[in-house]
Amino acid sequence: MPNKLGLSVEQQKLNDVWDEHLRSEFEAHSADKALATMIKNPRVNAVPVMIGGNGKEEVRQFYAKYFLPQIPPDTEMVPVSRTIGQGRVVEEMIFRFTHSIQMDWILPGVPPTGKQVEIAMLVVVQFDDDRLAHEHVYWDQASVLVQVGLLQPRGLPVVGAESARSLLDKRMRLNELLLRTEMLRRANVTERKTDGSQPAATAGRQSVAS
Repeated sequence: MPNKLGLSVEQQKLNDVWDEHLRSEFEAHSADKALATMIKNPRVNAVPVMIGGNGKEEVRQFYAKYFLPQIPPDTEMVPVSRTIGQGRVVEEMIFRFTHSIQMDWILPGVPPTGKQVEIAMLVVVQFDDDRLAHEHVYWDQASVLVQVGLLQPRGLPVVGAESARSLLDKRMRLNELLLRTEMLRRANVTERKTDGSQPAATAGRQSVAS
């Protein structure tokens, strides 16, 4: 029978195991407890940086050495949506933290910058029966680099924390990059008209005609 949240018995089971897995990571900080929610040879892939583990020992090393000890104390996960079906959980969230410690799982080799970071994050979890088989994690790495000061957004089609905030604040205006592009195009056209220059193709045709 469906529960009050509209989940079937099977969906509720996956939901509960996923919640248990999150607690093992962000509350217990325990590699053993995290692995207890997974199959014998799981796969974890932080896709933007291709960091994680393939198989029990690699995943254990990733959790114990690079992930669990490198979760900043002020980390906050704000749920946006969770979809459960066909043996899979898809979690959409806002992930917030201060880059106050080494975080090789998201910024490998980058010393702590002290910068606050806010990103949209998507986690796709495939189950085998009631255990996690693989966990694929996605985020916008360019946005991370902008927020910690390693990438200057000027002139580039990238954004910072506003990308994540737009998921929760529907009042935020979209298409800022498109508007900026249109403004630059109009400015270029005006500049060409002002200095009398013409596009190369047009100038060539006029030269031939003369």
